[in-house]
Amino acid sequence: MTHWFHRNPLKATAPVTFNFYGVATSPAATKICNDLRSSRARLLELFTDLSCNPEIMKNATDLYFSLLEGFIVSLDGSSQDSKLRYIQNFKWTDTLQGQVPSAQQDAVFELISMGFNVALWYTKYSSRLAGKEDITEDEAKDVHRSLKIAAGIFKHLKESYIPKLITPVEKGRDLEVRLMDSYIIQCQAEAQEVTIARAIELKHNPGLIAALAYETANFYQKADQTISSLDPAYTIKWRKYLQLKTCFYMAYSYCYHGQTLLASDKCGEAIRSLQESEKFFAKAEALCKEYGETKGPGTTVKPSGHLFFRKLGTLVKNTLEKCQRENGFIYFQKVPPEAPQLELKANYGLVEPITFEFPALHAHWTPETLAAFDLTKRPKDDSAKPKPEEEVKPLKEPDIKPQKDSGCQIS
Repeated sequence: MTHWFHRNPLKATAPVTFNFYGVATSPAATKICNDLRSSRARLLELFTDLSCNPEIMKNATDLYFSLLEGFIVSLDGSSQDSKLRYIQNFKWTDTLQGQVPSAQQDAVFELISMGFNVALWYTKYSSRLAGKEDITEDEAKDVHRSLKIAAGIFKHLKESYIPKLITPVEKGRDLEVRLMDSYIIQCQAEAQEVTIARAIELKHNPGLIAALAYETANFYQKADQTISSLDPAYTIKWRKYLQLKTCFYMAYSYCYHGQTLLASDKCGEAIRSLQESEKFFAKAEALCKEYGETKGPGTTVKPSGHLFFRKLGTLVKNTLEKCQRENGFIYFQKVPPEAPQLELKANYGLVEPITFEFPALHAHWTPETLAAFDLTKRPKDDSAKPKPEEEVKPLKEPDIKPQKDSGCQIS
């Protein structure tokens, strides 16, 4: 099941010290600040650590987010904001729009931005695992689950936290609804690729595989349409990926639909379905070339050289030749001028995001600890004012060398 997935860069952020000298007036309050600083730095390190796995990532995220929650929620469970919500300024770059950061003095902005990066980490972890030559069944399940977790995180941020921001989200930036939706849909589509690979491996009914491929192509098409109104300078490479995957899975769908038609003695229609599959495969091949030549955020690869791509080309060619042979010897049916309409609905294997919730407030947050933060002692000259023109250093993401049969790099 060697797969290839496009990945946009991680968000980068300015360091945060959480040094509230004078404001944190007790050892317990100071300890929370120290723990926030160290757990945030640790989490940022893990994003680019190849030895990190989902268990390590979950432990690190639970620690940081449970501490950060004290800057956001009320300790008594009411809907009131924490008095500390606006005490610290946070800066984050954008996955598509380079290194000029957005800055907000709002702990909710930090929670969303770090959560966004956690979701991206799960997609990158799944991409590395899926690109292996000899992926095991357990690893395939891990890929599938990681993509569903990522979709769930993106969905939770979009529905429950982004609406809480005081400063409106800038158009075309990561937290805007069009980008959030596209990330969610892409995760679902990629998880379904794993389902399709499993169905093919276990030689499931061609009708089910055709339906799953058709639904997956529709997911990719929807993700592409969702970001079609954004500035192409930032999205063109990503969109090429979504378009080539749309064509790729339409080719898959027509190929397996042709097998279903042949099994029903509809050889003429099967040939026409396979011819349509060839057309979509050719479109995908052209888009692969365009993707490789397009500059923009994301990995630079040659997807047409990847094993998953080459396998489909061979399958389409062999299946079409088989149909033509059998029609010449047995069926003698006319090939219709129009391709069959795909009205396929998969009853099994469709992917839904895994529901995500942030962890509960850390036990160190008590009414006494919160009271020990004295906001009246903040310095009057607030040096933490946003400087949106300031550059933030990008995260150094590891270069993953391609497996010998993959023809590409996996981000």
